[in-house]
Amino acid sequence: MPFKTRDLQMAAESLRQFRRYSVSPHHERFSFPLLRGTYFTYRKIDVLRVVAIAKAVSNSPGYCDIGCGYGDFLIKIREFISSATGIENSAGIFYGCNLPKPDYITTADARWGIEKKSDIIFVGWMEPGIDFRDAIAAKTDVIVTTLDQGISLAAEFDGHGFERVASWRTPSWEDVNTEIMNRYYTQMSNEIYHSLSRLRGAHNLWYVYSKKRRYSEAIKSALVRCLEQEKRTFVGRYDFEDVLDDCGFKYFEELEISAASKQEKARLWEIQFTSNF
Repeated sequence: MPFKTRDLQMAAESLRQFRRYSVSPHHERFSFPLLRGTYFTYRKIDVLRVVAIAKAVSNSPGYCDIGCGYGDFLIKIREFISSATGIENSAGIFYGCNLPKPDYITTADARWGIEKKSDIIFVGWMEPGIDFRDAIAAKTDVIVTTLDQGISLAAEFDGHGFERVASWRTPSWEDVNTEIMNRYYTQMSNEIYHSLSRLRGAHNLWYVYSKKRRYSEAIKSALVRCLEQEKRTFVGRYDFEDVLDDCGFKYFEELEISAASKQEKARLWEIQFTSNF
């Protein structure tokens, strides 16, 4: 994502002002995702799921995060896959905000800047109007995407030699930020707040794709084990996950979701497996 230095500096100033009255240091990662978080919302279980997918493909997986920003999610992945790398389109996110660019992040356009193949490519951002699916599809056999529902529809890999193995739903940063603002920073009655809260949505879709049947089967087995472990034992969590719980986005929380011009119920973080596998 290209960023103008001036815009980044203005965003940084807005963040400094927000910190003067913020009631929680964890709110800023959802209100200022470019500077302090990601454009998708995740828990530690999401990190563990992606790591499990990668290690189902290879004991020493090559992992690349396309559109990684300053590396918030990538840093978490590197705790388990130390060789994981990222590609970010604009160096401005580092230099404009006075952030050091780590060696494991390359500045390049993903349409022609992916130099080597990876066992798994993670896509957490796709610029509207820019399609780099062909470039990604040529460099891996396994892809995990987590994109806003509106973007996901135009960023699927089903027609690029891949089949979808599994999916799950989480809130986007906007979903969480809306709840944060309504709950903590907007003056309204409890009645109005609870009325608005019932309308909350979850618009981030995680899709897992594979080219090869043996990978698909291994990935499905790995995700089944993840689910069993999540339900059986405490797998750990990040401090900011408390915000998700407080805002009504708990693990397996059931929400009314708009889909295909109708309302249906969906559980957050519930893995759906494609029937083909």
